[in-house]
Amino acid sequence: MKLSKTDPKIYGLIKKEIQRQKDGLVLIPSENYASPAALSCMGTPLSNKYSEGYPYKRYYGGNEFIDQIETIARDRAKKLFKAQHANVQPHSGSQANAAVYLALLNYGDKILGIDLSAGGHLTHGSKVNFSGKLYNFSYYGVDPKTEKVDLKEVEKIALRFKPKLIIVSTTSYSRTLDFKGFGRIADKVGAYLMADIAHIAGLVATGFHPHPFPYCDVVTTTTHKTLRGPRGGLILCKIKDRFDLKGKYNLAEKIDRAVFPGMQGGPLDHVIAAKAVCFLEAMKPDFKKYQKQILMNAKAMADEFKKQGIKVISGGTDNHLMVIDISPFGIDSKRIQDELDKVGIYVNRNAIPFDKRSSYNPSGIRLGSPAVTTRKFKEKECREVVRLIVKLVKNIGNAAVKNQIKKEVKKLLKKFPIYEDFQW
Repeated sequence: MKLSKTDPKIYGLIKKEIQRQKDGLVLIPSENYASPAALSCMGTPLSNKYSEGYPYKRYYGGNEFIDQIETIARDRAKKLFKAQHANVQPHSGSQANAAVYLALLNYGDKILGIDLSAGGHLTHGSKVNFSGKLYNFSYYGVDPKTEKVDLKEVEKIALRFKPKLIIVSTTSYSRTLDFKGFGRIADKVGAYLMADIAHIAGLVATGFHPHPFPYCDVVTTTTHKTLRGPRGGLILCKIKDRFDLKGKYNLAEKIDRAVFPGMQGGPLDHVIAAKAVCFLEAMKPDFKKYQKQILMNAKAMADEFKKQGIKVISGGTDNHLMVIDISPFGIDSKRIQDELDKVGIYVNRNAIPFDKRSSYNPSGIRLGSPAVTTRKFKEKECREVVRLIVKLVKNIGNAAVKNQIKKEVKKLLKKFPIYEDFQW
């Protein structure tokens, strides 16, 4: 029986959400439009299967085809990211990070991560998150003048703090991550090095951002965002554990044991199938062209904001995102986000370095180019969207201006549709 008959309320809301995605300009850097091929995997009876364990070593029967799917997903992930080992089972990036901590550390061990306001993530040691509650974190930030990470300062903190694990990552940091430089620091203090590339995975896979291997021991990522796949997590790592050569398990085995049985029970087999599709799509030539356009669009957006007199944190971007400082306008970032929602432009408010405002209503707005690039936007359209955003901010209470912006957004959406052939 069709969902429209079984549960018309949920059916109606899903239909509205699909239409909202079609009718809006998504500038949230952590969102994208998964391909119809990836989406098709997630609505299948693969969801019915229980497959605790790993391929050809399960705790339930009937996994003949599931084993093949997960093996293909792992092999494609290793090939795509030039990794020695891949675990495709984490349900999310947060759980991937949690599994790495569980594999390499004891509760209370020291971790050096990037400060949340400087571009880090909740799982990089926020006090309200499990990471900050279970482990002893210290943080590096950005230089007050350049708003960029200063490796000399990171090294000073690492030598003083002596962490067991160092995290190099970005959630709202728009500059290139120096994995090699972080690797030298990790070697100097005898720490594992973990890269969280959840945001830049597509750029890394296609060579538009330096690669974390061979400098990092472990790499975590999500499979959505710039990878344009299903929502989920992925862990990549070396096989050898350079700090535990005589241990019972190598690094890859420790990671696998931390995911299952350490963190999770049965994996989401329908999502793993979608991950396999995502990895295959990311190996195609068109995907590399797509990543290049993501970069060009982001740079155009940052440049246009500066032309419009809006400060871009760190002065620009090397990747897919940027954070703008809206504090000079004296308008709450939440209000700006809400007003942009009403005209069909979706962004997220975000802290800026050394922000004195609350995390719920910070001084910045974070924007990115992956989703609009999936719509086939080029630099011209991205600049136009920036001008519309700035126009709204400068005329925040003007209903006539807001209506005009809404019409301009609709024109762009009509010219660059998404999911035209998607059946629901």
